[in-house]
Amino acid sequence: MKKIALFLMLVPCFYLSQMKTGTFSDLEVQQKEDPKPVVIHLYTDWCAVCKIESYRLSKDKELVGMMNDHFYFVNFEAEKTKEKIHFQNQDFEYLQNGNSGIHELALALSKNKNQPVYPLWVFLDKHQNLVYYQEGQMTPEKMKEKLLEISAL
Repeated sequence: MKKIALFLMLVPCFYLSQMKTGTFSDLEVQQKEDPKPVVIHLYTDWCAVCKIESYRLSKDKELVGMMNDHFYFVNFEAEKTKEKIHFQNQDFEYLQNGNSGIHELALALSKNKNQPVYPLWVFLDKHQNLVYYQEGQMTPEKMKEKLLEISAL
């Protein structure tokens, strides 16, 4: 019984330390109701750096709080997401290439149009204008710095 009580007390702590993620469909609705800056994280399931990075970022409670309170966060799997996405008044589809493929939106968001570098971070202001772009790993410290800069805009 003590173990169950302890588990029930700890569950909310784990829940509160997770970044709230949304989809591009959610984003369109949310931006109309409450405009906020947007952080888009492009990754793939085969990217080891992406997994390590996600783990480190999610463990920083201050960062998670900043992200959840002041930003919309879209975690986008660039090579497995197959549904059509409407974003910034354009439609994007999955491009099949044999057994694999890539989403057109990943190519549109990337500066490298042939093959995006993962992880890829795209920061937009509340009007969906690009304010910061980074290819490669983002540390919690760098993320907090960028979020503070963007919040001040």
